[in-house]
This record gives sequence, C-alpha cells and structure tokens, in this order.
Amino acid sequence: MNSAQPNASLVYRLIKRTADIVISLSGLVILSPLIIVIAAAVASEREGGVIFRQARAGWKNQPFTMYKFRTMVKNAAAMRDEMEKYNELDGPAFKMKNDPRITRVGRFLRRTSLDELPQLFNVLKGDMSLVGPRPLPTYESEKCIETQLQRLLVKPGITCYWQACGRNDVSFDEWMEMDLRYINEQSVGTDVKILLQTVKAVLSGKGAY
Repeated sequence: MNSAQPNASLVYRLIKRTADIVISLSGLVILSPLIIVIAAAVASEREGGVIFRQARAGWKNQPFTMYKFRTMVKNAAAMRDEMEKYNELDGPAFKMKNDPRITRVGRFLRRTSLDELPQLFNVLKGDMSLVGPRPLPTYESEKCIETQLQRLLVKPGITCYWQACGRNDVSFDEWMEMDLRYINEQSVGTDVKILLQTVKAVLSGKGAY
C-alpha cells in the first residue's frame, strides 16, 4: 500500500470548510420536512431513540459522536458478537446484506442512504466534511494496520470514493486504498467529482444494504 500524505493548500481547506458549512446548513433547512417525516417513521417502530449515536474515529484519530437515523432493533449492539460469523466484508468492518437486526423502515433508509442525513449536523459542527474517508467505529479503527490509519490524516466525510464506487461491493483493502488515493488527490475538483458520483450511486442503489 502506498504511503499517503495530506496534500491540501490553505486555500483549498478554506473553500472546503466554507462549502461544508453552506451546503450542510442549506441541506438541513431544505430537507427539514423530509427529516421530520423520517424521524416520525423511525419513532413509530419503537426500537429506541430516533437518532443513533456512535463513537467514530475522526481526524488525527480523535473520537467523535456520529449521528445517523436508527435503522436497527433496540438490542442490536448486544447481538453483534453472535453476528460476527456472518460478516460478508473482509477486514475489521462488519457488513451483512440481510442483517436480521435491521428494521423495516431501517432497510429502506439504508437502501436510499437517507439514514445518513443527520450527519449534516456533524459536518456543520466540523467533526466531518461532505467529502472524506468514511469514519469507522472506534473499535473497528483500532484493528486497522498502521498504513490503513493514514486515512485519519484528513477529516472524515459523508461520502468518499468508496461510497461513490460500490460501497459494500468493494473489499476492505480496496476501500482503504481508495481512502489513501483520496488523500493524495484531494482538491475542489476531486470533491465535486465524488459528490456527483455519489448522487449516481445513491440513485442506482448499487452496493447499498
């Protein structure tokens, strides 16, 4: 795996942060009716809180709380160890296509990526960016090898090459390679390209489960 070095100018970082604030704030305002409808649908299943909070590994390996709409049953975390044998992704990350812990509403939200909308708050707060390596749960990030941890040299994002190019159809090692590629290629043009590719991937539903 090639060594990755953060290659971003001050101007790029200022443009990126400004875009993050403007787009995330605008998105929260424009999508507020949809967010309210989704929150009501999640609450109707009575599987716990509407918002799922989880510690994720952020920039420079600093943990932060990431927000998502709840998509799993109330005791999903307690069931994780027994589900490990069904993991369909290599590496420390866990993914399972027909995970029985996912609720009916949750399955729809995951397929359409609408469960990610609360992360606009993370972007607004500065914990995340619109584009950057997807943050792993801290307990999964701890299992990464040293070269893979180079992905933490930049702020994590809502979308990245992995999200735009197949998501769960991509192996863990390929995912890590994509993140290191992003670190080396990051620019306004790269971010715009990934955002456009993500829209196409979400509409197609490729690799989403």
